Amino acid sequence: MRVVVVDDQQLMREGLVALLDLVDDVEVAGDAGDGEEALRLVAELRPDVVLMDLRMPVMDGVEATRRIARDHPEVAVVVLTTYDDDRSVDSALLAGACGYLTKDAGRAEIAAALRSAAAGQSTFSAAVSRRLVEALSRAAPPPVSACPDGLTVREVEVLRLAAGGLSNAEIGSALFIAETTVKTHINNAFAKIGVRNRTEAAAYARDRLL
Repeated sequence: MRVVVVDDQQLMREGLVALLDLVDDVEVAGDAGDGEEALRLVAELRPDVVLMDLRMPVMDGVEATRRIARDHPEVAVVVLTTYDDDRSVDSALLAGACGYLTKDAGRAEIAAALRSAAAGQSTFSAAVSRRLVEALSRAAPPPVSACPDGLTVREVEVLRLAAGGLSNAEIGSALFIAETTVKTHINNAFAKIGVRNRTEAAAYARDRLL
């Protein structure tokens, strides 16, 4: 998979490039020091995944992620940042990021997140996953008032949570159903709404369900 690395700290950026060069199935196509430069590289190089820092000069990672999701929906974005506070996580996910890691992640965790993103799946650090599950446990999901495209109420609930970046296991915990049942609902929903992966499903959910 072809990856663009984005981080404003040169030492961190060069370290990530060197680290990813050791991963057999990763090719670092380019690296950028801010969001604006990242957009130029994405348009030019058409990578599979962008590994994106959040707080950068010129254009931050949230705005760069939003523009990549809008203009290049086939390119997945995985955030790699120092910050795991609610505001940073929410901003990145709402912008369209499909993964969120903190900079204490190791090479294996980063590589796994990139592979998941390239396959249309979401990956989060353990701390971020716990925060998402806690947030769901504190607030009841909004009632389903309409089910477009032949979706069932449960399929709408699952799509909403998937759009929020939760894994099948986390969705199952939130809805008190088995992970295999979640997978069945997702497969059925994907077929009904005509999407191929979670990135496309998240865009559908933002437009039609959220």
